[in-house]
Amino acid sequence: MKIDLTGKVALVTGSTGGIGFAVAKGLAETGATVVVQGRTSKRIDDAIGRLQTEVAGASLHGVAGDVGSAEGCAAIVKAVPIVDILINNAGIFVPSDFFDTEDDVWDRHWAVNVMSGVRLSRAYAPMMQKHGWGRIIFLASESAFNIPVEMIHYGVSKTADVAVARGLAKRLANTGITVNSVLPGPTLTEGVEAMLEGSAAKNGHSIEEEARAFVMAQRPSSIL
Repeated sequence: MKIDLTGKVALVTGSTGGIGFAVAKGLAETGATVVVQGRTSKRIDDAIGRLQTEVAGASLHGVAGDVGSAEGCAAIVKAVPIVDILINNAGIFVPSDFFDTEDDVWDRHWAVNVMSGVRLSRAYAPMMQKHGWGRIIFLASESAFNIPVEMIHYGVSKTADVAVARGLAKRLANTGITVNSVLPGPTLTEGVEAMLEGSAAKNGHSIEEEARAFVMAQRPSSIL
């Protein structure tokens, strides 16, 4: 099946690597104009360069900003005022025991993982309504329902993403806009590789071996 999104503008937050980069590539392959978002111009330029190599004729733009702040989200909206497809992908995860996790860690996870999607959806949905068409997707996680004991704060933020998506879908019913959440299982992104480097070296494993061991030990009920 050929999906044709020619003429649509898609903003993918946190798309300089990992799942976000893969989503940006997939959208570029459909003919959509893809806006790559990241924290630094260097990472954005590198990602766009890779996408241009992997997707011939891709229509690409970049926007830098910190989605974890109201000011950063406002700057992104100002730079990219019209979006047809919003992929709220940007997220962080920092393993930390519940009793060692200070307020600032909770606050940062909430700001990046939840409020970025809230702010950008709030900004872009009204224009989608005027056009009678739009797509908003929140990248949540299996951790939304299988809360990881080693980072409860992360699981809570992902549960909130699912709730926001569900509520917003009901709020925008019959407008031509759909809102969904996607719940990936453990995914070997650059961020996960960095998280596993220390334990892989300690256990004499490759990153792939350590990743498999992590899933079996920490996520044995993962559907994926």
